Amino acid sequence: MKRIIIITAIFITGLFTSCQDTIDNYLDTPSQSSLDESLIFSNLTLAKGAIDGIKISFGDTNSYRGRFLPWYGMNTDVEWYNSSESITDDKPTLCTYTTLPLNSQMNTLDNAWARMYAGIERANICIKGLRKYGNPTAGSEMGQLLGTALALRAVYYADLMKAWGDVPARFEPISSETLYLERTNRDVIYKQLIKDLGEASDLVAWPNASTSTTSVEQINKAFVKGFRARLAMVASGFQQYPDGIRRSTDPELSVEKMYALALKECRDVIASGKANLEPSFETFWKNYNKSTVLTAGGESLWEIPFAAGRGRMLYTFAVTHTSTDQYQVGGHKGVAGPLPYVFYDYDVADSRRDVSCVPYIWGTALASKAKQELGAFNKWYFGKYRYEWNTLNISGTDDGINKIYMRYAEVLLIAAEAANELEGPSAAAPYLKDIRKRAFAPAVQPIKVDAYVSALTSKDAMFKAIVEEHKFEFTGEMERKQALIRWNLLKTNLDLAMAKMTRLAARTDEYADVPTKLYYKYKADGETLDVFGLNRGEIVDPLVGVTGYTAVDWKTLTADKIASLYKANPDQHQYWPIWQAFIDASGGKLKN
Repeated sequence: MKRIIIITAIFITGLFTSCQDTIDNYLDTPSQSSLDESLIFSNLTLAKGAIDGIKISFGDTNSYRGRFLPWYGMNTDVEWYNSSESITDDKPTLCTYTTLPLNSQMNTLDNAWARMYAGIERANICIKGLRKYGNPTAGSEMGQLLGTALALRAVYYADLMKAWGDVPARFEPISSETLYLERTNRDVIYKQLIKDLGEASDLVAWPNASTSTTSVEQINKAFVKGFRARLAMVASGFQQYPDGIRRSTDPELSVEKMYALALKECRDVIASGKANLEPSFETFWKNYNKSTVLTAGGESLWEIPFAAGRGRMLYTFAVTHTSTDQYQVGGHKGVAGPLPYVFYDYDVADSRRDVSCVPYIWGTALASKAKQELGAFNKWYFGKYRYEWNTLNISGTDDGINKIYMRYAEVLLIAAEAANELEGPSAAAPYLKDIRKRAFAPAVQPIKVDAYVSALTSKDAMFKAIVEEHKFEFTGEMERKQALIRWNLLKTNLDLAMAKMTRLAARTDEYADVPTKLYYKYKADGETLDVFGLNRGEIVDPLVGVTGYTAVDWKTLTADKIASLYKANPDQHQYWPIWQAFIDASGGKLKN
């Protein structure tokens, strides 16, 4: 069962217990106790307990579990909060680029900002202690622990900068002199993280090369290298700085240097053979949804671990279940989904389409059994997250399903992008082909893979194809927003998405052959929909050839709904504001 190992020994708990109320109030992070660190970090068992403590912040109530993961990443050109048009509370503003520092969902001192810094403080204590007392070397268990601490600290910082841009940099345990800090230029932090991950990649083992790297909840070399490649691309990409949208002007973060680093790291992972695509896209997601820990060495490089009673990945993103039924207890309503046009942009032969985009919900159960019902044309769901694929009958709002932080598919796409920029489209082609081979059946690969990729003979054509492939591969995983930002395509592609939805609503141009009626009946199991009319061109004279089916309209997509994708210029609001509670507690150092 997935779990974060909670440190129960009182001497380890003491290490992370704060004795400074002012620090608690500001960052809610622990400070060092009087316990002798030499005892903790020279003892492998105690040191492992301390490293596990770094992960506690992921599962805290208002941290990743209930605030950061449910809200960061919507609304993009492929996914949105399904109630973005609502004005009844502050939730939509987190997605529509209009949120304010007093946001009622976020403006508390125990929120994600504080919990991320709590994790960073724990990591800082561990890193300092291991360096001083643990004798961490490559290939040793202490080295694995230090590499893990460096990588976990980088995760927290990467997510802080992803959501807030420039943030305070803390790479040493808090002292009275460093209690209040101003924001640090993110370039400084990115350079430190890239350096740290370089060290971590030397220290940690490949997947399954040691007992410490056998599951996707453990830090391994394939993840560290892939994550380092991701950060290199982000650090050199476009983003909103205080003086406008631009690339970094730091020569150490140039496209030439960072793309070369990213390409090398990705090629190291690919050449290692220690990570691989799951042969079936659907099988990968079915296995992910089970309440078991995946073995390392496959497609999932690392996952944020949640205990059985923590984490809300299904609760937030899964296909809606209206009431208690044969698959879950309580009725859980996923709040997000793909934009309506995305389903129709997939090739009909692409195996990722029906996994990623679901047009139905599970209706009210009768005699404890529910069946699928068609949802609204303007409200789809992410099929990657399904209670019906889980092995437990989950009750409550927490489902214990991990957050996949990075997949091998991303390593392939980063390799393709970096190779295209540095070496040209022919160098990028093999990586793009690997992604598409998994998506299409062997019978159509000569056209859908080989001919398609071979026709991409310019850098621009290859880059545009990579951007599209990223859309088809990662819909629903909340990876798109940061990618659009670094490509300088955030507002451009959101505007394109709204234009596409407008044409889809009117059934004009590229969407002229999308049906306005669906016809459905139930398969032999009595719960699974059999639908005619979802595919382009499945337009019939009333009920001709579809005997036994019930007809329903499939067309409502209003201008107001389309316009709710964003309500303020996304390029001027790429980041959330720091919440007012932290501004007020910063001793005047923080401001928006």
